[in-house]
Amino acid sequence: MKKLLFFSLSFACSFAALAQDTTQQVIPGRQNSAEQESKPYVILISADGFRYDYAEEYKAEHLLAFANEGVKASSMIPCFPSVTYPNHYAMATGLYPAHHGIVQNIFYDRDRKTYYNSSNKAATQDGTWYGGTPLWVLAEQQHMLAANFYWVGSDAAIKGVYSTYYYKHNEKIPVNDRIQTVVNWLKMPAGRRPHLITFYLPEVDDEGHKYGPNSPEVAKSVQSVDSTVYALTQAVNTTGLQVNYIFVSDHGMTEPDTKHPLPTPAALDTSKFFISGDRVVVELIAKNAKDIQPTYDALKKEAGDYDVYLRKDMPAHLHSSKSDDRQNRIGDIVLLPHWPKLFNLYNRQLDRGQHGYDPAMVKDVHAIFFAWGPAFKQHTKVAPFPNVDIYPLVTQILGLTYTDKIEGTKELANEVLINK
Repeated sequence: MKKLLFFSLSFACSFAALAQDTTQQVIPGRQNSAEQESKPYVILISADGFRYDYAEEYKAEHLLAFANEGVKASSMIPCFPSVTYPNHYAMATGLYPAHHGIVQNIFYDRDRKTYYNSSNKAATQDGTWYGGTPLWVLAEQQHMLAANFYWVGSDAAIKGVYSTYYYKHNEKIPVNDRIQTVVNWLKMPAGRRPHLITFYLPEVDDEGHKYGPNSPEVAKSVQSVDSTVYALTQAVNTTGLQVNYIFVSDHGMTEPDTKHPLPTPAALDTSKFFISGDRVVVELIAKNAKDIQPTYDALKKEAGDYDVYLRKDMPAHLHSSKSDDRQNRIGDIVLLPHWPKLFNLYNRQLDRGQHGYDPAMVKDVHAIFFAWGPAFKQHTKVAPFPNVDIYPLVTQILGLTYTDKIEGTKELANEVLINK
């Protein structure tokens, strides 16, 4: 095996050292149509890495109170792979990752001959990487104003459209300032007031990776999110508007075996492949197609604590096979370790907490879903559902129509909305 070349997959890369733009971006000249001015309001909140059971486990009293008054799912099922960028964008579009195109946080594109890297702003802010029609684009297309305080794809012109109000993703704006910005949006005149707002909180995922899901640090971060969401609702109440809240996460968190990681397989000549991913999902894209089958055969013989698949043979429930791969970005060969195992291709310090595993196999990666507000039934509990159902739920509340073929269904909306 030739020496493995280091390709940094870390979010904490040199881009963090660059000056971060904290200026609110406003697209001039837009107005809600008269019809849209009378529509409801939705604030879609994502707490990254907030596992389905964290609220109960760490006694998030405000979130539990909201959920008990409104709707609470036993869990929400993320798409595979259960990582941040594919799942945030799945909720935004109602599409599985292989269909909307953001198949991992970092992946290689055969046609572009380059990587999409979630730490590279030039990529994340390039709308041509993103398929589907995200909620804020759909709203703007139908003359309903939208606002994004961070969401995957929200600082890119997708289909040539930004939301009317948005921020380029950064970590520099204090959360109280973010809350005040939401209030300011909702206090604008009706013609300029956004009806869809997204809001993002990263700290639970950050602490979960560093310290593991069963740590005091995660407990503290859950309490922080609980306080933030409560403060947001109290501040929004000052506007006098009846607002619907949807509280979700992109995935959960589990504690893998970091003491015995899987090394780079001996059968893998890394010089012959572009490698996407590490740890929980490893995708290999061949530089020469003739290397696919021999490498696959050799890996199958060597595999013990991981499964090996050709793209065409990926399990159907993962929605990641060649027939699903609309953007041509899934690996020719995919390696999936058996929980709690994980790879360490780059021989780096491993996080105590991880996600990315198949949600059908590892319940820990399931996400949270709470919802409350005038559109929602009260004291309602629902069974686990796929996160792509968030898209038709939001469109139903806002009265938006979509013609794109999506994977999300209206089952969730029919179960949790009043008079639907």
